[in-house]
Amino acid sequence: VQLQASGGGSVETGGSLRLSCTASGFTLNPGSTAWFRQAPGKEREAVSCIRPNSGPTYYTESVKGRFTISRDSAKNTTYLQMNSLKPEDTAVYYCAASRRRLISSTQTVLTNYDYWGQGTQLTVSS
Repeated sequence: VQLQASGGGSVETGGSLRLSCTASGFTLNPGSTAWFRQAPGKEREAVSCIRPNSGPTYYTESVKGRFTISRDSAKNTTYLQMNSLKPEDTAVYYCAASRRRLISSTQTVLTNYDYWGQGTQLTVSS
């Protein structure tokens, strides 16, 4: 059972990247999935969350209009399309999956997620 995250890298300000997170050994449905990030010296924070049949349910304020989360149930994969990247987006990005459909008050809480990917580094240079 694992989540495999990929797609990180180094880009310049204004660039784009897409992160992917593929589950193996379990099915993402019907639970919620999310992307978190952790910058050096900071706590891990929720970036975006999604539920099957509901679509995106959360974006942190700083990424609204720039990031898009999506899921492909057939591929058992969650994506995070990141556009107009800024240096403050630099962080290690983690995907997470819950066995439950989380609601708005619980979807950003780390301990509500049962599975975590290994993290992928995003570096945005100015």
